[in-house]
Amino acid sequence: MVNRPASAVEWARSFVAPALKEGSVAVDATAGKGNDTLFLAESVGSTGKVFAFDIQEQALQKTREKLHLAGVADRVVLLMENHRQMKNFISLPLDAVMFNLGYLPGSDRSVVTEPANTVEAMVSALEMLSAGGRMSVVVYTGHPGAAAEARSVAVLAATLDSSFTVLKTTFWNGPLHSPKIYFFARAGEAFENLPAEKNS
Repeated sequence: MVNRPASAVEWARSFVAPALKEGSVAVDATAGKGNDTLFLAESVGSTGKVFAFDIQEQALQKTREKLHLAGVADRVVLLMENHRQMKNFISLPLDAVMFNLGYLPGSDRSVVTEPANTVEAMVSALEMLSAGGRMSVVVYTGHPGAAAEARSVAVLAATLDSSFTVLKTTFWNGPLHSPKIYFFARAGEAFENLPAEKNS
């Protein structure tokens, strides 16, 4: 039996997972359908905390239902706020942060993440990232405005100082609009569970 290739989201989870343990604090900066929120909630354990942001009530409702079904809703704070407001709601050091940029699948495609908001949120998240903390950013590229957002993420990644290590992963043999994934860690952190042949 041949296993299907890992998705961008699966690569992102494999990267942030080593930074998560019982009692960790994490952020899902784009809750969407709640899949990453659930992954983080399960990873931080019963004493951990997850903050999940989304500007759409539809997204938060889907996330809320998923968390309740899994029995982990008490570990998550759901915020119907733009992720650029992150610092206004979180004062704790963060062990992991996840971004999935673009639009909510199955919803209004005109409601998308925007470059200025994304960059501000990423800067806030990086400032709050604890020693050994990790952040993933999945950049989808097939929707209107995606190219500008992708450029903004790339510029930020390229201009960070040596207190961070940054890795970019892309699917060389994928479709034209395959997502790009950025991985961020405090300097000195090893990048585990990532296949070298996928790095660029």
